[in-house]
Amino acid sequence: MPLIKSVNPASVVSQFLAPSALVLNDVASIHGVVKTIARDTMSYYSGNVTMTPETIAVFPAPHYWWQAGAAWGSMLDYSHYTGDSSYDETITQALLSQVGPKHDFMVPLHYGSEGNDDQAFWSFAILDAAERNFPQPDDSIPPWLTIAENIWNTMAPRWDMSSCGGGLNWQIFPDNPNGMNYKNSVANGGFFLMSARLARATGNQTYVDWANKVYDWSAKIGLIDAQYNVYDGAGANKQCTDTNQVRFTYTQGIYTYGAAVMNDVTGGSGPWGDRTQGLLNAAKIYFGGPNNVAPNVMWEPACEAAGVCNYDMTSFKAYMSRFLWNTAQMMPSTRPAVEALLKPSAMAAAKACAGGDSGTACGHKWYTGGFDGQTGLGEQMTALETIQGLLSGSAAPPLKAGQIKHVKGTRPPPPQPSGTEGKLTRI
Repeated sequence: MPLIKSVNPASVVSQFLAPSALVLNDVASIHGVVKTIARDTMSYYSGNVTMTPETIAVFPAPHYWWQAGAAWGSMLDYSHYTGDSSYDETITQALLSQVGPKHDFMVPLHYGSEGNDDQAFWSFAILDAAERNFPQPDDSIPPWLTIAENIWNTMAPRWDMSSCGGGLNWQIFPDNPNGMNYKNSVANGGFFLMSARLARATGNQTYVDWANKVYDWSAKIGLIDAQYNVYDGAGANKQCTDTNQVRFTYTQGIYTYGAAVMNDVTGGSGPWGDRTQGLLNAAKIYFGGPNNVAPNVMWEPACEAAGVCNYDMTSFKAYMSRFLWNTAQMMPSTRPAVEALLKPSAMAAAKACAGGDSGTACGHKWYTGGFDGQTGLGEQMTALETIQGLLSGSAAPPLKAGQIKHVKGTRPPPPQPSGTEGKLTRI
């Protein structure tokens, strides 16, 4: 694939605004704020300057390969919600550089850190590109949707019936032995969400069947409890009888969005509407901060208060926000509940983006009411996804079977909402 040179972002949508200037429900304010946060997010990336196989698409250590896939998903959201194409060539270069020799995101260079969950997060970005007809200009590489199916086709055979009655292990390769004995919610939830989105994007019943299978298995072994709380995982060597009760924002978000997609796929029939609502209700535990000091402000209870969130965990709130905004778009009846959580969180995130040399770097603990002194890629992504999602209500929903095309060349104008978001037909 021909490499694309670094691109300087152009002020094509709005002027840069300090996040502290955020005004909810003011589109110009939101655009300017997220423009600034996106710029600061991309300041962590230099792969399109150094342009070597080891640096293209990835962010410098200590960030793992998976977090780069997550970051490009955030930037795809930025492009879609704002219409600002400044970073589109860089996004395209990053995605296409990682497809691997079989176009399935099995990348030999990153085998050492590639698990089922890592591959799933790259698939989310690829599905975002497919569902928005994001251009794919390289004739030597398949369309985005085909790549997403290729990824799925590598994961389905890893469904492991040797323990727990099924499920994906955390890791793919025996060189990572600990993860080979752990069946976790992010790997299985990721596979569930992939299956649901592919069901909607293709109309293929196989994906519907697998989405049902993965969700039912997750509930049966206790990764999802009767109150719709999502737990981290369970030991395969103990037949998943030792559920790890730790809970994180992002897995709750993954299953919530997957359920909302399935509700759309089935035309609102069956259990998926209730499951979506149950998962969304259970998500409220992740809002409020210690002792509910900041009602409806998102936090990561497992690690934030104690100050032990690692580089992965600092980004988890980004995916909760992304998937809850996606849920509201896919199942509009949930929007009031989603906005009740994410609008206060967006304001708190904006207030936290007031540090660093730029004076706009984003902090970690939003419930403190300001900048807490901790900065990083994860902190940028969490603020970006939470605030730019305020624009999701006026953005076009994900395209589905019959609408997705292989678009080549330059980026077309962003699609406009049809006004039928709540009337999507069953495939």
